[in-house]
Amino acid sequence: MKLWIVLFLAILLGGCASYSGGGLKPGEDRLENVLQVMGQPVISWQKPDGSVQLAFPRGPMGLETYMVYIEPDGRLRQIVNVLDDNNFARIKTGMTKDEVLHIIGPSYSGWTIYYKSRDELALEWRYCDSTSKTARFDALFDNSKGIVRSTIRQIEAASIGGTCGDGSCMCGH
Repeated sequence: MKLWIVLFLAILLGGCASYSGGGLKPGEDRLENVLQVMGQPVISWQKPDGSVQLAFPRGPMGLETYMVYIEPDGRLRQIVNVLDDNNFARIKTGMTKDEVLHIIGPSYSGWTIYYKSRDELALEWRYCDSTSKTARFDALFDNSKGIVRSTIRQIEAASIGGTCGDGSCMCGH
């Protein structure tokens, strides 16, 4: 029985390492290693200088999106969790959807809502805010123009009350 528990924990911990790209070394590992460890990205962008940016959202219940930056020579430059208050503060009125995706990656499609009467598309991301509370960030787009109209940040209700017995608080509570 103890052997099964040890094997289960080893598999679980191994899965956590690949979730964030843990163990990958900037300057040493190559794109092939990143894909082997982290899987296929949801979106990738080829930059004019030959570098590549890859987005690995870990939702809907995960609170991270990892951006992986690959140098033109194919070597890993860095891995960054982009779902944080600093990156959300960069999202401004008038930005295009593509500009937003380059900064914070794709939202979970199950939370995308289109409001026909306002011709507004709402995209939403869950994350851990700077106070370690589970929060949501929404970017509201003018659907016809494809640009940000406004943004909203809000703490999830379970995080406000401080009771996380239902498992809804995931930011170190």
